[in-house]
Amino acid sequence: MPSDKCKLMGNEVAGKPVTECHNLGEVFKKSLPAFGGAALRRVYEALEKVIEKRIPLVVTCAGPITISDQHRAWLIPLLNMAQTAYLTVTDAICYHDGHDCLRSQSERPIREVDLYGDDAKFRDNGIIRVTDTGFQEQVLFDQDIVITEILQRPEFQKRMTTTERNYLLGLCYAEREEALGVAPGLLSTCAKMELPVFIGAPADGSVFLNSMKLWLLARLGKISYGFDYDLHEDVFESCAYHHWGLFDSEAKTLAIMVLGGGVPKNYSLQPEPTLSQIFFLGDIRGYDFDAQIVSAPVTDGSLSSCWPAEAVSWGKINPETYITQTVSLQGDYSTYMPLIVRALVEERSQISASPSPLRLYSQREELKERLRLKIESDSEVMAKIMATLHLPEELQT
Repeated sequence: MPSDKCKLMGNEVAGKPVTECHNLGEVFKKSLPAFGGAALRRVYEALEKVIEKRIPLVVTCAGPITISDQHRAWLIPLLNMAQTAYLTVTDAICYHDGHDCLRSQSERPIREVDLYGDDAKFRDNGIIRVTDTGFQEQVLFDQDIVITEILQRPEFQKRMTTTERNYLLGLCYAEREEALGVAPGLLSTCAKMELPVFIGAPADGSVFLNSMKLWLLARLGKISYGFDYDLHEDVFESCAYHHWGLFDSEAKTLAIMVLGGGVPKNYSLQPEPTLSQIFFLGDIRGYDFDAQIVSAPVTDGSLSSCWPAEAVSWGKINPETYITQTVSLQGDYSTYMPLIVRALVEERSQISASPSPLRLYSQREELKERLRLKIESDSEVMAKIMATLHLPEELQT
C-alpha cells in the first residue's frame, strides 16, 4: 500500500473469537475491534496504562452510586487499584453513603423497584424511587437526624474545605459502620486512605440542606453553629494537587477518569486554567490521559458531553497527547465499569500488588503552602496578577 495511504489507515480490523480468550481483559483488548466496542476498548486500555505506570489518577463521578451500591461493587476497588490522587463527587453521593449505617438490619434498606412502576402508589406508600431502586421515606428522615447531629460536633465548628468535611464525615460514618457491622462505604474508605474527596457544588445536596437548617437556628439565636465552607481554599487545594502531580509526583503527569460528567467533571478540569490563566504560572499543562464515559450526546453543547479534544482548546488537556491518550465513550458508565474494573483486577493480580495510597489529604497543608510560595516568590507572576486588579483603558466604556 502506498505510504500516503498508510498514514491515513491504522491496524487491521480483526476480532478474536471470545471463545478463544483466556480472560475478560483479553476480550477487551482482542474482541472489540470497531465501533462502540472499540471506544470501550480504548477506555480500558487507557486505564490499564495509567494503572500500570502508576500515574496519579483523578476520578470524577456523577450519579447516585452510593444508593445503587456501585461504590462497593467497583468504585472502591478502582480507587484501591489505581494511584488515585483525589475523587470529585456530588453532595448527594456523600449523603446517600450513610443510609446503610442508620439502623441495625440484616439487609440494605435500598430495595429493587419497578422502573416503570406507579409513582403515585410509591408516594402513597412512602417509598422514594431512584431509577430502579427504592427505599422507605423514613430513611431520609433518619439520615437527616444523623447528619444534623454530626454537623453539630466540635470538629465541624469552623470554616473548611469540602475535602475536610468529607474526611470528618467519613470518620463519623466509619464509627457507625463498625458499630452496626456494615461493610465500609465510600467516605469511610476514602478517610482511611486519606484520599481527598471534593464536592464541586456543595450547596446542591441534603447534607447542605441540613446545615442550612442549623444556620437558620443559629441566626434565630436558638443554637450556636460555626460550620461553613471555604470555597476559595477548596479550589486552591485542588490546584495544589494538580501542581504536585505535574512537578512533584514520581510520574510528573496526571490522568483523569470522568464518569457521568456534570459538575464533578468541570470542577476537576479547573486546576489547569486556574494555574495558567488566573495565576499566570509557566509550564502548566492539563491532563495527559483522559478517559470518559458520559451519556449526554456531544451535540447538546454541555460540559458533560464534550469530548477531551474540546478541553484541549481550553488548556485542560495536554495538546501533545490527546490524540492517542484520550477517549470518550457515550453510554451508561454503570453498565461498563464493573466489567472494566474486573478485567483490570485480573490483569494486575498477575503482575503486581495494588500500590500504597498516595494519602494526599494528609499532605494538603504542605502542598498548598508550596503552591502559595511558588506564586508569591515569582515577581513576574505577581506583577501579572496585580495588573488584573485594574480595568485597562481598552476595556473601559
